Order: sequence, then C-alpha cells, then structure tokens
Amino acid sequence: MTESFADLATTLQDLATVRGVTVATAESCTGGNIAHQITSRPGSSSYFLGGVVSYANDVKHRVLGVPEAVLENPGAVSESCARAMAEGARALIGADIAVSTTGIAGPDGGTARKPVGLVYIGLATAGETIVEEHVFPGDRAAVIDAATRRALELLLQCVSTGTV
Repeated sequence: MTESFADLATTLQDLATVRGVTVATAESCTGGNIAHQITSRPGSSSYFLGGVVSYANDVKHRVLGVPEAVLENPGAVSESCARAMAEGARALIGADIAVSTTGIAGPDGGTARKPVGLVYIGLATAGETIVEEHVFPGDRAAVIDAATRRALELLLQCVSTGTV
C-alpha cells in the first residue's frame, strides 16, 4: 500500500525534527504542492524554512540563480535546471536540504523529445546534488501528485539515511 501524503509528511517532519535537519523547496510544475503537503502538518515550522514557486523562467533565473544559458538550452525542463533550482533554493533559504521540481504536467506543452509527464526532481545537500528523471502517466493532477510524492520520498530517504 502506498503511503498517503499525510503519512509521508508526518514521517519526514518527525525525522527532520529529531535530527535537526532543515528543508526548503523550489517548485515549478508542482506549483507549491510539496510545500503545501509539508505545511499541512502542525509543527512543520520546526524544520521547513520555506519555498519558491518559480513557474516563470525569469523567476528561476533571478530568484534561484538558474543560468540563462541553461534556460535557453537544454531548457527549463531539464536535469541541469532541476539541479540549479535545488542548489539555488538551498543557498537562498539556508536549508540543509532542498528539493526541486520542473516538468510538463500537461495537458499541453509536450513534444516528442519532452512529453507530457516528464519531470525532473532535484535534491541538494551540502555534499551533493542528485537529479531524477521521470515520465509520470496520467492527467495533470496525476503528474503533479506523482512528482510531489516522489519529492517527499526523496526528502525522507535523505533525512532517514543521514546523507545530509
């Protein structure tokens, strides 16, 4: 059985609070849903410092420091953009860990090279930044939910293994 968002966020909060780990988010295609799931839990301010919903490329560049060259090629929906977003949010907000999402939730905007459902999820810590590429099935809501779930799972995995 798949854990609910509430269960994932509660477990993340419990572990992060005990371990003294702080978290930030940089969201594009999830539109703040990761931050929403985290802050829906009472006491989330004990570890969640904040987030940026950087839907526009200009915000990705000006606020999160994504290089204009990355936004031009390979583009906002790319591994390098997700990496820069996570690293930028971590630095801007001052958190131990930051997670980022950038992708095409649909129903429009997909191409043969970048289909609807393509999402890059970045996770930045002091020691490293990883990025996962996914193509999630379903409609817009399903893609957003799947990306949110995977981002929460990545945060939880990072905090639980102590790789911060």
